[in-house]
Amino acid sequence: MTDLIAELRTPVADQGAGPVTIGMAVSRVDGRDKVTGQARYAAEHPAEGLLYGVVVSGSVTKGRIAAIDAADALALPGVVEVITHENRPRLRSFDLFYKDMTAPGGSPFRPLYDDKIHSSGQPVALVVAETFEAARHGASLLRVAYEVDQHQTSLLENMERSHKPSRLKAGYTPPPEPKGYADDMWDKAVVRMQAEYYSGVEHHNPLEMFASTVVRGADGHLTIYDKTQSSQNSRWYVSHVFGLSKDKVTVRNPYVGGAFGSGLRPQYQLALAVMAALKLERSVRVVLTRQQMFTFGHRPETIQRVRLAARPDGTLSAIIHEALAETSRNEDYVEAVVNWSGQLYACEHIRLGYKLVALDRFSPIDMRAPGAAHGVHALEVAMDELSYELKMDPLALRLKNYADLDPTDGLPYSTKELRACYEQGAARFGWERRPLAARAMRDGHELIGWGMATGMWDAMQMFARASAVLHADGSLVVSSAATDIGTGTYTAMCIIAADAMGLPLERVRFQLGDSTLPVAPVEGGSSHVATVGSAVQGVCEKLQKRLFKLARKMPGSPFADARFDAAEFAGGALRLRAQPAQAVSLQAILAFDGAERLEEKYMMLPNVLKQQKYLRATHSAVFVEVRVDEAFGTVRVTRVVSAIAAGRIINAKAARSQIVGGVVWGIGQALHEETLSDDRLGRFMNHNLGEYHVSVNADIHDIDVLFVEEDDRIVSRLGAKGVGEIGQVGVAAAVCNAIHHATGRRVRSTPMTPDKVMAP
Repeated sequence: MTDLIAELRTPVADQGAGPVTIGMAVSRVDGRDKVTGQARYAAEHPAEGLLYGVVVSGSVTKGRIAAIDAADALALPGVVEVITHENRPRLRSFDLFYKDMTAPGGSPFRPLYDDKIHSSGQPVALVVAETFEAARHGASLLRVAYEVDQHQTSLLENMERSHKPSRLKAGYTPPPEPKGYADDMWDKAVVRMQAEYYSGVEHHNPLEMFASTVVRGADGHLTIYDKTQSSQNSRWYVSHVFGLSKDKVTVRNPYVGGAFGSGLRPQYQLALAVMAALKLERSVRVVLTRQQMFTFGHRPETIQRVRLAARPDGTLSAIIHEALAETSRNEDYVEAVVNWSGQLYACEHIRLGYKLVALDRFSPIDMRAPGAAHGVHALEVAMDELSYELKMDPLALRLKNYADLDPTDGLPYSTKELRACYEQGAARFGWERRPLAARAMRDGHELIGWGMATGMWDAMQMFARASAVLHADGSLVVSSAATDIGTGTYTAMCIIAADAMGLPLERVRFQLGDSTLPVAPVEGGSSHVATVGSAVQGVCEKLQKRLFKLARKMPGSPFADARFDAAEFAGGALRLRAQPAQAVSLQAILAFDGAERLEEKYMMLPNVLKQQKYLRATHSAVFVEVRVDEAFGTVRVTRVVSAIAAGRIINAKAARSQIVGGVVWGIGQALHEETLSDDRLGRFMNHNLGEYHVSVNADIHDIDVLFVEEDDRIVSRLGAKGVGEIGQVGVAAAVCNAIHHATGRRVRSTPMTPDKVMAP
């Protein structure tokens, strides 16, 4: 939501009805529907005879349900049913059926499957009623008795139980094998540093709560409006868990009110809503409360140890980075936490390690820039610490160890404009005026500090399909089962299609958010533009060739003897590049063919054999100014410059908004956000927006975003990468480094609250 707010506040000329090309600053095509309330979210779709379900959350952390007394709830007027593990509809039993497309290894959570309690807040019942108020009242009357087992929820108290991940999730790359002799080189080094860095649990907290509205048709077909980052992933899950053929289930998610990774996996309200719809043969809606949003998935708690060694001139001689992270008892949730330390800086001796500690918590889940948000943070704070040991400028240290090839395996980068990020970002910020020593700048009662950090994120491409229909009136409809979680997917795909076909933006419509549309991957990892965008461009290219062939057959056609590459699409017409006046409108071409519509389909497959020869990534350089109140330890981030290298930018306005939103979240990670656990109870305590602190308007000041020129045709046929994650990576580290420059104090845990900033 921060991304959308930032975008709506950004002044930009209206695109009007003129030509739209890739790279322009374009307002959202769905913006009016969102700000006027016309856009319907998962809990807003109407259904005749709709029932309402309210989830009853368990009150213990580990054990089993001994008894459930639902008599008082069932006696309440309007309550239709109380569904528990004892009377639920039939569910499949094998783990395989509960694995969604993004599931890690292990045994997924199965809502209301049996009497076992695995984590605090686990759903134990669903009260279904004719009204939401009756369901909520009924839920308060339910009486649940438990047999309680001893739980373990503290990472720091259970580090000795760590294990290497034995079951890996798709897309996860474990740390590479050690390179050289890192430990020996560290022992012998003249200049070295070592430190431990701690990051607490964070929760996603999108504005839209998780909700599912299941509309049951007369024939038993289920149309489900779900808050999810993939309609097809949710359909996959429902079909497999309940043994339904996929043609009996349609999932739609046309609008998603933020997710940030929390919607990658189907959450438990989906299964509960489907249970109720099947059992009662009625339409059912289930919406989670804000408190229940803290009972599933979160950024995992981590503890990291980094050791760096260097020669006196700043050349790195050893990098050692080890991390411990939490997971659940049933699944090995994994992230690439330490891998970045083997990719960012040139070094001959590197050792990386990553282990998990199984706790009695719900499985963590990807959260914006998973792994990198805290893994790169530890590395970049360590690099800053090393720069002080060397008495060397932090930016100069990074440039000294700039990697032109992947340090771990010698692969070239598909493109890498990080050096340009350093140079342009530093110039914009005024970094050359930064004094080397800490505590050298002051304004009244505030100490001023300047810090910087590097950011890095994978540039991914997956598999997708797209279809396109050009209608006789010259309008174009492009479709793919993509998702827009507020990132601007509708607009980006319309821009790509309009640019390819030479149409004004208002003549192009992109359909997404429906499981019946052509296959698209789960929206995550900053991969949607490179993936679905390439499919859109591919299907438009097929349309272009069809239209060109038809145009060549027209009487007196100027294209009769022309080659395809001599023509272009512009102004709603096909024309010769060398003679723009020689043009034929797209409507005229379809009229000649006697067709009401022209349709094409395209399957986009990544060129894996080519891509695997390169390291593919986005990069950033983040420069931050902080002001620290010396008496109270309060920190204000007064200025940020974020320089980004992310391939070709499709929509300059939305891309800037994405980076601004990422910076805001990075400031939150640095100073505000942490979910606190009382390990005696085994539960998160500040499970509301009153006590879980996020950045607000007063916390945000000047954010300057610049994109350096980059065009990566290895990552995608568009030359684009992605900007969703890279905006956050490195921000918290830059804030930490700026705090040290201001105060001379090093804070090695996030969030960096005043008590830590003031600690001696």
